[in-house]
Amino acid sequence: MLKVGYIGLGLMGKSIARNILKAGFPVLVHNRSRAAVDELVAEGATAANSPKEVAEQMDVIFTNLPDTPDVEKVVMGENGIIEGAHDGLIYVDNSTIKPAAARRIAEKLSEKNVFALDAPVSGGDIGARNATLTVMVGGEASALEKAMPVFQAMGKTITHVGDSGAGQVAKAANQIMVAAQMVAMGELLVFSKKAGVDPRKVVEAIKGGAAQCWTLDVKPPRLFDGNRNPGFKAHMQLKDLKIILETAQEYDIPISGTTENTKLFQQMIDLGMGELDNSAVVAVIEQLAGVEIP
Repeated sequence: MLKVGYIGLGLMGKSIARNILKAGFPVLVHNRSRAAVDELVAEGATAANSPKEVAEQMDVIFTNLPDTPDVEKVVMGENGIIEGAHDGLIYVDNSTIKPAAARRIAEKLSEKNVFALDAPVSGGDIGARNATLTVMVGGEASALEKAMPVFQAMGKTITHVGDSGAGQVAKAANQIMVAAQMVAMGELLVFSKKAGVDPRKVVEAIKGGAAQCWTLDVKPPRLFDGNRNPGFKAHMQLKDLKIILETAQEYDIPISGTTENTKLFQQMIDLGMGELDNSAVVAVIEQLAGVEIP
């Protein structure tokens, strides 16, 4: 059985590591703060003191970290994964980072005979807990095939998109749609409320038709109950949108809708709401309209 390392035990990472552990894989974990490590050790995982130590002992090593610089530091920094690399090691990054960075990391690791897979995930904290994540994978197909039993412990849909960086391009595309849905949902809820119609009944009326989507199925009940806790934090949504804008500029791609959605999420963060769920972007629209939906 493959020995699995997991680095980065945040909102998503801890649940993913737990599901890999539940599937019967030996799991070695590392995290900047200790509480999540101790929690998983109590459930049967083993703790490591550095990314290097994880890489030295494992067959497959995952990272799930906030942003591109964090991943680069853990992989290529002091006591990083590259220092513990061994022939045939498979490195999998569940983070959402710049596609160009994923390609650079894969190139560096290939010099150590390490296979690198960029494998960002979608499905939020619910998908992470329930092992129903969608996983978009870039990199060597043979490495994905070898690691597939581990992927199947964390996700329901695992798609090999293409070469290194392709998984991150797919995740960026996913986040274009996610941001658009969150903003559109916020607008339709506020639109209904200010036009004098119960937004709850509007959602019931439209969610079975052409407007049906995961966002409209899952998010409105939480918003109507006044629950704007994450989920997927708004500041992370903004980080992903900035990756999209930068990548679009690199390839000269027009994305006017995403540019406008980015402005709304930036307003949300400027208002001190970065730790709330990305669906709480409705608060910006509420302020602009002078109404509240609950």
